[in-house]
Amino acid sequence: MTSQPSLAKADSNPSSPGDTRSGGSGDTGDTGDGLKAGLKNRHLSMIAIGGVIGAGLFVGSGSGIAAAGPAILVSYALVGTMVVLVMRMLGEMAAARPTSGSFSTYADQALGRWAGFSIGWLYWFFWVVVLAVEATAGAVILNGWIPAVPQWGWALIVMVVLTATNLVSVGSYGEFEFWFAGIKVVAIGAFVVIGLLAVFGVLPGSDNPGAGFAHLTDAGGFMPNGAGAILTGVLMVVFSFMGSEIVTLAAGESEDPQRAVTKATNSVIWRIGVFYLGSIFVVITLLPWNDKSITKDGSYVAALNSIGIPHAGQVMNVIVLTAVLSCLNSGLYTASRMAFSLGQRGDAPKSFAQTNKRGVPVAAILGSVVFGFVAVWFNYQWKDTVFDFLLNSSGAVALFVWLIISFTQLRMRGIILREEPEKLVVKMWLFPYLTWVTIAMISFVLVYMLTDETGRKQVLLSLLAAAFVVVFSVVREKMRAREQASA
Repeated sequence: MTSQPSLAKADSNPSSPGDTRSGGSGDTGDTGDGLKAGLKNRHLSMIAIGGVIGAGLFVGSGSGIAAAGPAILVSYALVGTMVVLVMRMLGEMAAARPTSGSFSTYADQALGRWAGFSIGWLYWFFWVVVLAVEATAGAVILNGWIPAVPQWGWALIVMVVLTATNLVSVGSYGEFEFWFAGIKVVAIGAFVVIGLLAVFGVLPGSDNPGAGFAHLTDAGGFMPNGAGAILTGVLMVVFSFMGSEIVTLAAGESEDPQRAVTKATNSVIWRIGVFYLGSIFVVITLLPWNDKSITKDGSYVAALNSIGIPHAGQVMNVIVLTAVLSCLNSGLYTASRMAFSLGQRGDAPKSFAQTNKRGVPVAAILGSVVFGFVAVWFNYQWKDTVFDFLLNSSGAVALFVWLIISFTQLRMRGIILREEPEKLVVKMWLFPYLTWVTIAMISFVLVYMLTDETGRKQVLLSLLAAAFVVVFSVVREKMRAREQASA
């Protein structure tokens, strides 16, 4: 690690202590780095809420329930606690220093250029692979509705449409995400309310008799597969939480970054509580955890079918498609802004740091989407070889990001207090103890993944990818130092 640098040195466009990095509202405000403050407060609020609701919650929760039984609630609670703590740390830094590079920029400032470079490129890699996964998932649903268009055709259409959206302006991204996230929020909110009424037998016309809390223990107890299954559940659900940090990247292009980050950070607890714990609680109280329909039809479809909601499968397909499009939209935005930030710091091609008159980093968007298109092609051509490697080598990046955020916050607290103490408006609880507890939790999950066949492959290949990027960064810096010394 390097010694703590000055904040002012790490940003080519430092803001004054009272500056919110916004020159106004709408698309006219300039953030000071070429981007425009085109995201309104309502956009940021919905991005913050929708960021924790990925397609993985709808699609992958059934397998988690099958593995851990009702104790999957503990798995979700443990991972949710970890995410809340990570978001608190990130919120502390982002409220004091909003920037499109978020944790990559902070790692650069606190740990050294190698850290910012490495985690920035790994995070970019993670999201461009996600683009391919989500485009394919969306194409499967759309092909089921309109089979005349082949799956690869739908994947291409979805990618082109959302690329165009991101190229128009940051405001258009925000508007699309506002509605995508809104649909997800309304859908889960309605599911929780209707489901709870059915659980207690007070929903008119419900086909489910309502067993109250009985299903939490009536099929082998609360932990039917033992306490160890809770950790297995953790491995199965941890990656569905990825995306909660997007709001801190987007805040740099908002009307009031500090307010947006503070609000998002303070609300993350109830968001995870309602959308994850609340909806999963409804599923496992409506049905016994070992009901075959949970894994066959999906947990939410099974729950809706048990109530007697007509066409539950198609209803859920619409919601899942919305979640997929939301993830694609945000994934492209996130990857492009990380590429933009890396370009600004000289860690990516200079063209990535250039914006057009609307404040859109066109080269960063196109560079990200091109890799996404290539990954989609790999998914159709070499799914079990090349694409499987890409998928697994980015699989543990989420945990690496959270770990780096934790180590970064340990040092950034001192830097902020020394440089701009008045900007420390969001504080990590019980610092530094809870920060170290979070580091221990994330490290434990990574180590435990090595005991799982699928998890082991992801950790080892992700470590290989991380090692390659770190070595490349260190060698690059040494070569630059030699060139400067000989100049």
